[in-house]
Amino acid sequence: MARDLRIVTISPWEILKLHFFTFIFGVWIICKMSAKWIWDPKSFFINQQRDNPPACLVDSSLGQHKYIKLKGVKFHYVESGSEDRPLVLLLHGFPDCWVSWRHQIPTLSQHFRVVALDLKGFGDSDKPSSRKTYRIDMILEELRQLIISFGVSSCIVVGHDIGALLGWCLAHQFPEVVEKLVAVSCPHPNIYRTNLHTSWNYRWLNFVQLPYFPEVDALRNDVKIITEYHRHLPANDTFLDAYKYAFCRKEDWTGPLNYFRNLLFIEIAENTRTIQVPVVLVTGDRDKFIKLESIVKSTDFCEKFYVKIVDGAGHFPHQEKYQQFNEILLKYLVARNVPNGLERSPSKGIMNRMMGAVSSTVKYGNSVLDTVHKKTNGVVGSIPSIGLLNYSNIYEKTDS
Repeated sequence: MARDLRIVTISPWEILKLHFFTFIFGVWIICKMSAKWIWDPKSFFINQQRDNPPACLVDSSLGQHKYIKLKGVKFHYVESGSEDRPLVLLLHGFPDCWVSWRHQIPTLSQHFRVVALDLKGFGDSDKPSSRKTYRIDMILEELRQLIISFGVSSCIVVGHDIGALLGWCLAHQFPEVVEKLVAVSCPHPNIYRTNLHTSWNYRWLNFVQLPYFPEVDALRNDVKIITEYHRHLPANDTFLDAYKYAFCRKEDWTGPLNYFRNLLFIEIAENTRTIQVPVVLVTGDRDKFIKLESIVKSTDFCEKFYVKIVDGAGHFPHQEKYQQFNEILLKYLVARNVPNGLERSPSKGIMNRMMGAVSSTVKYGNSVLDTVHKKTNGVVGSIPSIGLLNYSNIYEKTDS
C-alpha cells in the first residue's frame, strides 16, 4: 500500500469478485483456445522466426539509445534534445515500446530534452517474470527515481494507454515530480475501473489473471494480437514487424501482462486531493477502445485541465494524426503555464452537451473544451479498454 494511502487496495469484496470471474472467464477462454488448437493446430502455433531486431528499433536518428540501472533493474530509453532544456518523459502503452513516439521525438526535442522510455518488462528494458516486481508502488518509485536521475526535480509526463494510467498514478502519488501531465487515450484509473464491468474487455482482464495461458494465447497465429491491435499500420509496415519482434517470445508478454495482473487491484483513495498539476486529456474521435464519457468524467480528478479530441484518430492519435497531435503538445507544453481559465468544473455539464452531435468549441464554466463532430451512438457505443484479447470481435461489434 502506497504512502499516505493515496493509492489503496480495492475492497475484499471486489477482490473476491475478481477471483471468481477469473475462474469463470478463464475456463471459458481456455476451452475456446483448446477448440481452436484441436481444429487447426498448425496455424494455432505458427510463428515466424525473428532473431534480429528490425533496423527501426536500433536506429539512432531519433536519439541516443541509453541504459540506466535502478534498484537492480535495467531500463532502456532513447534520449534526444539538449540537456539544459525542460525534461519530457514519454511513457508508451500496451502492447508497445519506445518507438511508439517516433513522430513526437523530433518535434519535441526542438524545445525539450526528450526521454522515450521502454517500461519495465517491455522492449529492451529488463523483463523480470515475478508478478510482485510490477506492483504499482514499486513501478512509481522507479519512475520517480528515473526522473531524479536526470538531474531534475520534476518533468512533463506524456503517457499513452497504460503509460497514461501510470502517469495518472504518478501525479497522485508523487505530484512533486510531475510538472504537467498529458494523458492520451486513457481515463483516470478510478474511472477506468468503474467502466470495466460493462465492457467485453472485462473478460480478458480476468483471463490474464491466470498464469501461463494468456502468454500462450498472445503468441498464437504469429502474434496476431499485434496485427489486430495496431490496425492503423499497413500489413507490410516496418514498425508492425518491429512490434512483432518485440513481442515474439513468451517472456515478452509476462511483464506487460503483469501490469494488468496488479493494476486491477488498486484504486486512488477517495479522500485523495484532486491533481493540482495541469492535465491535458487527448483522445481520438474514432477511438473504439475508450468512451468519450470516461475521458470527460476524468476531469473531476483535475484542478486544471484541457480535453482535446483529435478528429479522424482512433486509439493511437499520436501515430494516426501525428501532426495534429504534435500541435496540441506544443500548444500546451511550450507555454510556461497552462492558459488562464482552466479551472475545474463539474463534468456533468459537459456530458449534457457532448451527447449530441457537435462541431464547435463549447464553453464550459471557465474552461474550454474543443470538440469535433461526434454522434451519440459513437460516444455510448464505444468500449472502454486498454488491452483486448480478440480485437477483431470488438471491431465487428462497434463498427457502424
